[in-house]
Amino acid sequence: MPWLELSLTIRAAEQPRVEAALEDLGALSITLQDADAETPDEEAIFEPGVGEIPLWNQIVLNALFDADADKRGLTAAIADDLPFIEPAQIVWRVVDDQDWERAWMDQFKPMPFGRRLWVYPWNIEPPADGDIVVVRLDPGLAFGTGTHPTTAMCLEWLDGQQLAGKHVLDYGCGSGILAIAALKLGAAMAVGIDNDPQALLASRDNAERNGVAGDLDVYLPGEAPAALADVLVANILAGPLGELAPTFAAAVKPGAPFALSGILFGQHEELLLRYAVWFEGLEVRRLEDWVRISGYRSTR
Repeated sequence: MPWLELSLTIRAAEQPRVEAALEDLGALSITLQDADAETPDEEAIFEPGVGEIPLWNQIVLNALFDADADKRGLTAAIADDLPFIEPAQIVWRVVDDQDWERAWMDQFKPMPFGRRLWVYPWNIEPPADGDIVVVRLDPGLAFGTGTHPTTAMCLEWLDGQQLAGKHVLDYGCGSGILAIAALKLGAAMAVGIDNDPQALLASRDNAERNGVAGDLDVYLPGEAPAALADVLVANILAGPLGELAPTFAAAVKPGAPFALSGILFGQHEELLLRYAVWFEGLEVRRLEDWVRISGYRSTR
C-alpha cells in the first residue's frame, strides 16, 4: 500500500509545535533528519546526555499519511495551524510501501574488525567452519552497527585485547554491540550502561540472539552495582567523556585497559590532558575524522 509523505524543512525551535500539529492532523509516523545530511555541513549526533534531545539547527521533517488523505485539505490546515510555514516549504510525494527491515538488511553486509571479529546481519550465515568470532546484529532503534568509524575502532580494539574471564564495562552501550563482542571474544561478564531505555532493550535483545544474555547486565546511569571492571570501553561524545573521566577512573581496576571513542579529531588533545590525571600509556588512533583514545588505569 502506498503512503502520502509530507516533507518540511524547519528550524529546530519549530519542531515541537510542528510535530504536535501534524500528529493532530493524523500523521501516522514522523521522522527527523539533518537538513545538511550528505553535505560538508552534516552534523553527527550520537549518544545524548541524560535528559537531552539534541537536534540539528535545520531539520527535514517527514510525516506519513494514508494514501487517500486529503492533500489539499491538509495543506490548508497546515497553513492555518502553522502560519510560519511558507508554501514553498511544503513538499508532498507518494511513496511505495516496502519491507523496511529487509531494506536495511540488504544494505548491511558482514564486516571484519581486527583479526577474528566479524559482525554479521541476520540474513547472512557465516561459514560453519570459519575460525572467526561472529556477532549477529539487529540494532533496532539504537545506535551501533559497526559501520561508523567510532564503533569500528572500538571493535578493532576489543579484538586485540585479552578478554578471557574479564569483567567488561561498556558505557553508552547503544545496540550492545561492544559488550556483546567482548563476551563473544571471551569476557566472563559485561555491564552495559546507557541513558536511553530503548538502547537497554536493544542490548538485551541482541544479547539474547547472540546467546550471551545471561552474561550481560544493562543499567541506566547511576543504577549499576558498584563493582570494579577489568576493561572499559565508551563510545559516546567528547563532552560527556571529559565529564566522566573521574567516574571511569573509579569504575575500573588499577592497570585496566580502556578505549574511548565518539571523539572528533581536534577534540582529543583536551581529553588526553584530562585523562592523564588517572590513566597512562595513552595512545591515539584516527579513522577518517574520528579518534579513539586508549590506555590503562594508572597503578600509581
